[in-house]
Amino acid sequence: MRISVLGSLDAELKGVPILPTAAKPRQILALLGIYANQVLPVSTLMEEIWGDAPPRSALTTLQTYILQLRRCMDKALDAEPGGSKGVLLTRHGGYLLHTEPGSIDAHEHDRLSSLGQRAFVRGEHQQAAELFREALGLWRGPALVDVRTGPLLEIEAMRLEESRLGVLERRIDVELRLGRHGELLTELTALAARHPLHEGLHAQSMVAFYRAGRPSAALDVFQNLRTHLVEELGIEPSQRLQHLQRAVLGSDPALDVDAEHGRVLDRFVR
Repeated sequence: MRISVLGSLDAELKGVPILPTAAKPRQILALLGIYANQVLPVSTLMEEIWGDAPPRSALTTLQTYILQLRRCMDKALDAEPGGSKGVLLTRHGGYLLHTEPGSIDAHEHDRLSSLGQRAFVRGEHQQAAELFREALGLWRGPALVDVRTGPLLEIEAMRLEESRLGVLERRIDVELRLGRHGELLTELTALAARHPLHEGLHAQSMVAFYRAGRPSAALDVFQNLRTHLVEELGIEPSQRLQHLQRAVLGSDPALDVDAEHGRVLDRFVR
């Protein structure tokens, strides 16, 4: 079994595609995949499909959708003993999708991100950067981009996107510690434009530009952020960002890379 939700939905069993074409069975498969190896109550599945206004026929209709998923799985299993009922299990009051470790890309993203964070805490920055890159490499587009989302999948999609952005920040932080500021400039410029209110990415961009010998560009990044914050939210940049701006203006030596330890000033970029 392989289910991908970090982008368009995709699913295979024994190497055979099992993705249904109808919107609601796809929705159920995505939710079962995200919560793989956990029992999802019937009430939860019904809430995802119909919100707080399920039709009288909701239970029967849900069972029909489950049957459609099992038929797709049975075709892939080709009369294997146990069939789809060994993969999509009925449990008291709900259903459980049984998968092996590594089968769900969202779960792999979380696992690799966690390993990367542990490597970072141990000071193994090169290993951390590689693990963060591997986690981010699983993404093929916005989470669940082609799936109809109800209240639960909407929350999961937002959670996954926030996780993606957090891992991206941590990866850039590690690579700044490794002295790769020059390599990061193009990426950070694009990220700052894509996330015009995100202070963390702008702080990282300022540090990268400063270390690349372009303090004026670092100050432009700050000014662009300030303009967006004031115009859209009516607020000034945080004290942390203002501190960073003053450090750039004063050519604070603390902003330079520590060649021995690869340190970055945490008070500026974290």
